[in-house]
Amino acid sequence: MSETTTALVTGANKGIGYEIAAGLGSLGYRVGVGARDETRRETAVGKLRAAGVDAFGVPLDVTDDRSVTDAAELIERLAGRLDALVNNAGISGEMDPGWVQDPTVLDLEVLRTVVDTNVMGVVRVTNAMLPLLRRSASPRIVNVSSSVGSLTRQADPDIEIGPVMAAYAPSKSFLNAVTVQYARQFAGTDILINAVCPGLVATDFTGFHGPRTPEQGASTAIRLATLPDGGPTGSFFEDDGVVPW
Repeated sequence: MSETTTALVTGANKGIGYEIAAGLGSLGYRVGVGARDETRRETAVGKLRAAGVDAFGVPLDVTDDRSVTDAAELIERLAGRLDALVNNAGISGEMDPGWVQDPTVLDLEVLRTVVDTNVMGVVRVTNAMLPLLRRSASPRIVNVSSSVGSLTRQADPDIEIGPVMAAYAPSKSFLNAVTVQYARQFAGTDILINAVCPGLVATDFTGFHGPRTPEQGASTAIRLATLPDGGPTGSFFEDDGVVPW
């Protein structure tokens, strides 16, 4: 089994996911670039390798059982274990102008699609990778969430949390709740799992609207993916500290 630390980042072909992969690579991790689109995936791998990162492509559709199983088998062949999993892949779902998802007219198919990627996809990938993570001395799991998933912030009229997003925001609340359940299940083990909010980052996901760069958005996820033993688990973080549930 290789002594090289290995990470898998889902949705790593661009934006925040790419920068998480780049950051982990700069710390010496061998990084699996998980992405559905072959061309974008291999382009990202090429850029990372040109920057000195030991990167490899992982064909991965988080909504597809066979794809996820194949990804786990690929990582087992190439690395034998997994030291860090960053569940970054996510979608917003269809939005009305102004990034609004009105719950009173919400298409249930939109909700199903968002939850399938943002929640079920995370469970699907995490469970498939668990046998590999358990072979690591210090396994780390990071779920990329959003502060819009904070029920405390959403319910506070004095906090500006953005438009109503009746599919995307609840999917992140759901993801946060799932993260806590994993942490409870992992209690007493070496596996640390946390959720992270990257902030409002200027990527194609946000229409390149936002004050933060992808590098800035990736920073806390990288920190959580490389936590020392005994670090926090079952928590929700942003750059400034803990985000309230």
